[in-house]
Amino acid sequence: MATGDVKIRRALLGVSDKNGLIEFASALTGFGVEILSTGGTRAALEGGGVHVRSVEQFTGSPEMLDGRVKTLHPKIHGGILARRDRADHRREMELHGIEPIDLVVVNFYPFEQTIERADAGLDDAIENIDIGGPAMVRAAAKNFAHVAVVVDPADYPALLDELRASNGELSHATRWRLARKAFARVTAYDCAISNYLGTRTENESAPLGETFSLSLPRAQELRYGENPHQRGAIYGDFMKIAEQLHGRELSFNNVIDISSALNLILEFDDCREAVVAILKHNTPCGVGIGPTLKAAWDKAFATDPDSPFGGIIVTNRSWDLEFARTVDELFTEVLIGIDYESGVLDFLRKKKNRRLIRFHPQALSRDELDVRHVIGGLLVQTPDLSIEDPRRGQVVSKRAPSEAEFRAMDFGIRVCKHIKSNAIVFATEDRTLAVGGGATSRIDPVYSAREKAARLNISLKDTVLVSEALFPFPDGPALAAEAGATAIAQPGGAVRDREVIEAADARGLAMVFTGVRHFRH
Repeated sequence: MATGDVKIRRALLGVSDKNGLIEFASALTGFGVEILSTGGTRAALEGGGVHVRSVEQFTGSPEMLDGRVKTLHPKIHGGILARRDRADHRREMELHGIEPIDLVVVNFYPFEQTIERADAGLDDAIENIDIGGPAMVRAAAKNFAHVAVVVDPADYPALLDELRASNGELSHATRWRLARKAFARVTAYDCAISNYLGTRTENESAPLGETFSLSLPRAQELRYGENPHQRGAIYGDFMKIAEQLHGRELSFNNVIDISSALNLILEFDDCREAVVAILKHNTPCGVGIGPTLKAAWDKAFATDPDSPFGGIIVTNRSWDLEFARTVDELFTEVLIGIDYESGVLDFLRKKKNRRLIRFHPQALSRDELDVRHVIGGLLVQTPDLSIEDPRRGQVVSKRAPSEAEFRAMDFGIRVCKHIKSNAIVFATEDRTLAVGGGATSRIDPVYSAREKAARLNISLKDTVLVSEALFPFPDGPALAAEAGATAIAQPGGAVRDREVIEAADARGLAMVFTGVRHFRH
């Protein structure tokens, strides 16, 4: 395999994303590079004053079938795939009048963007499946020993810099890097097509397809995995959603915690007041709502003053200086906000290791599938986005909840679904009072939450208990009432529901069956 530099004399350009195209092509012609193009790319180049040799003139064949056949021709693919270091290839090129193509600059029809449109149907998607583009990219990437391939306009500046510095040549290392990126792009494109078509018949769609494919770029290599003896990296768009502004590089566990924190705070995207949530080891340990971040923080922190040490703090609004000064007194791993008011970042950056994150909710798609690795494969499910209104649930007790109890149920449901099962929350309408989770029985989280509240001298009187799953026996509601709860929200559906309801009525509890379970395994 040839490993030397390659002189770029002829380039084929065919792009849907025309950002930077004219400037890039103009610079190429300045190096004496002949530009081949067709269709909309050719029109854009000529409109920008770039001299172009048409693909039709290059191949001697016209564009056909309303543009479906433009570059699928032996003179194109022969010019890309020919090995310049083999005499037999050179002889065949001469015999068939094939001219070499040294640089292929292609990005594909916008299939992914098309299927994101609410009004896009199957026909629209099909018409935006590129054929010739991926074929040329694969050919050029395969023959990277002799050809460079560019699939991303972001690579234009570095490519031009190298051409300027190397008398119009590109190194083997650059061609190899670009080839790897090209194959990854083709794979991602094909995955998007396969996943989309796999969920559809001609007239219907389904959330889960017959096949499931993943192709994600590595966003960042992490210092290690969950533990120091493990390797770790993050793939996909996480860093675009959670932008790091300061601090040590994120750890594997930081990323998991940040993801959980963002999913939790998004439950309150309809809340007009400030919301603060504190998480530790992927688990909420306090959530509060208030007129200011400081007021919300005081409520969240009071739930469990011990656990926030080394934890994650997330808010639903921009951080102000008063709140930053309050939090600064505590050692934390990660602070997350929609933004930071003037002077806040400078203040928080005084602690060099603390990680500061700006959350970009507009970059997040909440309907992404939930994917988990299991031995031998992947489990895939639709995300748990349900937030059921307890007022629409079934009041099964003799006493109906008060409006304040309904509001507390609504708050508790939003929090409880993010706690590892078995899970419960004692809450009022604006704060958690006690959290119990990760238990192997339904009664144990009630015990642990009550005992922790007692140790911290937190009264659970007049609270609401929310459970993410049903109570199979009456002991849970009985213990909740003993702790001070006045109402319970749970899915219902147990064999002994009648006994559970009777236990609630005997203690004056209001109970609502929401009908929706939120297991978190």
